Order: sequence, then structure tokens, then C-alpha cells
Amino acid sequence: MKVAIIAESFLPQTNGVVHTILRVVEHLESRGDEVLIVAPAARGVPATVSRSRVATVPAWSFPGYADVRVATGRVAPVTAILREFAPDVVHLASPFALGWRAALAARALDLPVVAVFQTDVPGYASRYGLKGTAALLWRRVRDIHGHATLNLVPSTATQRELEEQGIRRIRMWRRGVDSERFTPDNRSHAWRRSIAPGGEKLVGFVGRLAPEKQVQDLAALRDVPGIKLVVIGDGPERHRLQKLLPEAHFTGMLHGDDLARAVAGLDVLVNTSETETFCQVVQEAMASAVPVVASAVGGPVDLVDQSRTGWLYEPGDLTAMVAHVKDLTGDEYKRAAFGRAARRSVVLRGWRPVCSELVGHYAAAVEQHDPSGLETIRLRHLGTRRSARR
Repeated sequence: MKVAIIAESFLPQTNGVVHTILRVVEHLESRGDEVLIVAPAARGVPATVSRSRVATVPAWSFPGYADVRVATGRVAPVTAILREFAPDVVHLASPFALGWRAALAARALDLPVVAVFQTDVPGYASRYGLKGTAALLWRRVRDIHGHATLNLVPSTATQRELEEQGIRRIRMWRRGVDSERFTPDNRSHAWRRSIAPGGEKLVGFVGRLAPEKQVQDLAALRDVPGIKLVVIGDGPERHRLQKLLPEAHFTGMLHGDDLARAVAGLDVLVNTSETETFCQVVQEAMASAVPVVASAVGGPVDLVDQSRTGWLYEPGDLTAMVAHVKDLTGDEYKRAAFGRAARRSVVLRGWRPVCSELVGHYAAAVEQHDPSGLETIRLRHLGTRRSARR
């Protein structure tokens, strides 16, 4: 199968969308599929990822957030890229600006489209002081997903939200977690002592330090005795947050094993964001046997089993958030029990079965678009393999 992945954001950025794309590419290449990634141009974008080519289109930096590149412009360049590659299916990864152009290009070329809703752009807008734009932004979301053959969502909350917007042809597609990397075995007592030499419990946030993450809500925990706040990540809000939370430990951006060690080193993860469509960070903490306290909205509602793997609090109820953190940091036995239950609940959610499920969605989109499409793809690939053997 030939798959064109339209990446609204891509390397060198680090976020949930990029991480998901990389795991999907890895899986597709392992199957022998051919992949093309189309992404906004930016300094540091690789020309290839493993065996897959990356094609870029001109983009500009989002005001106040230079790392975010927005690829607006004409549809024709995207159409030309897709026409040359001739994919069997077009995967729109968290589409909005570039994704809209790709949706129009795919329609012009009569290609099946799988659109993955992963970023709540209308919700983000309100956090950036653009509340009056929500209706306009939702119109763009409806336009994009209305053009798609299939729409994939990561949580029941997101599915309800899209259905309320009149979007149809929706299927659930959750995210995988690397439970071999994110494991309680990575808990480092030396790392913990370096941050909290007095033996305080580590209560942490992991993610982008940006307005939509509401990291400032952690200030409600400043007077909780016996804890040390840890903020893992970076972003445009870091300087302001360091002034607001001078007693907190800011690690900066961490990747790979360093990130896994830091997450496993926490006693409790607090997710303050109210705009999470899934929240991979919550799943990674749970795989690390770290109980979670999260706002009861969006993706975490599906992930956190209330009173078993963590606690959910009503959005904005910081008194409840503080009470839940005190409950877990003050009871060693309960915290350990929650952590064990958290890991059991996600340990089998590997990326291989999740990506295999995605390939099934691709096949369904191809078949819905053209009932003979799957047989055409099968015969073409069979011919390719025979030629290779000769």
C-alpha cells in the first residue's frame, strides 16, 4: 500500500501528533508499505525518516510560538506532490491548514482520505485569547472532516464533540504506548534525590509549556506540605511559569530514556489541560506505574479509572485537584496500589496492534471510496513482489 501522510506538524517539533506519525511510519515500513510524508517547511525538517521521503511546503511561524509552522497557501503544490506519488490513501494527521489543502487536493485527484482528529484547534484558540474565532475554526474542522472518507478520533469525548458539530463517518482509533520504555523499572532514586534531597514526594506535569496546557494551575499546589513540583517540558510559557513557580524544578525538554526516567521518577502526575483529545502523557505515566490526577474532560476521562488508577476533577475545581494530590501523596499504600492498577490497565496497548488497526481503517476507506480498490492494490503489490523475485 502507498500512504501519503499529511503532517500538520512534524520534526523537529516534539508533540503527540509527531510521535504518532513516527510510530505509524515505522509500522508501515515494517509491512513493506511505501510512505510519503508532507510537512510544513522548517529549519531541521529531515529529508527522510527511515526509508520514507519527506516533502515540504512553504510555511510561516505562528505569532508568539515560533516553533509552530503554519502551511497556508495554494492547493496546487500539494496536488502536484500527491499526483506524483499516487497514493492509495491519504492520511491527514491532525489536519487544519495544510490538512485542508490536502483534503481539497485529494478530492481533485479522487483519492480516499482518512482524517485523524487529534488537536482541538478551536479549544486552543480560546486559550490564546481568540474566543470570537471558535465558530469560524469549527467551520474549517467541519469542512476538512466532511471531505474525508473516514474520520478517526482518539476518545469518546472527542467523538461526541465531532458528532455535535455534524461530522459523520467517525471511528475510534486510540493511541499505543511503549510499555517497555515507560516502565516503573526506570525509577531512579538518584535522580529523585537530586531534585528532592529532603525526600519530598514528586508531583509533576509533563508536556508543552503553552497557554492551552494551563500549567499555571499547579500554583494551587504550592502550599501542599511534603511535595516538590516538577515541570517536564518546554515552550513559550516557561519563563512566566518559572516566575510563578520559583520553588518548582523545571527539567526542560526531555526525550527517549531521559523522559522515561523522569516520568517513572514521579509519585503523581497532574494533567491540568482541558483541551486534550487523548493525552499520551497520561498513558505513559500509567505505564510507568504513576497514578494520575487530571481534569475530567477530553481524553483523560477514557484513560483514568476513577478511584482505581487515579482521580479526575471537574474543570476549574482546583480545590478538588489539591485534595486528590494530597490523598495520593499522603498514603503510600494507596499510591502504590493505584500505580500497579494503572500499569495493568495500559500495558497491553502496544503500538503494533494500534497501527494494525489503523491499516484496517485505511483498507475500509479504500473500499468505501472504490469497492474494487483493495483488489487493485493487492494485485499491484503481488506484481511488485514477483518482479523482485525475478
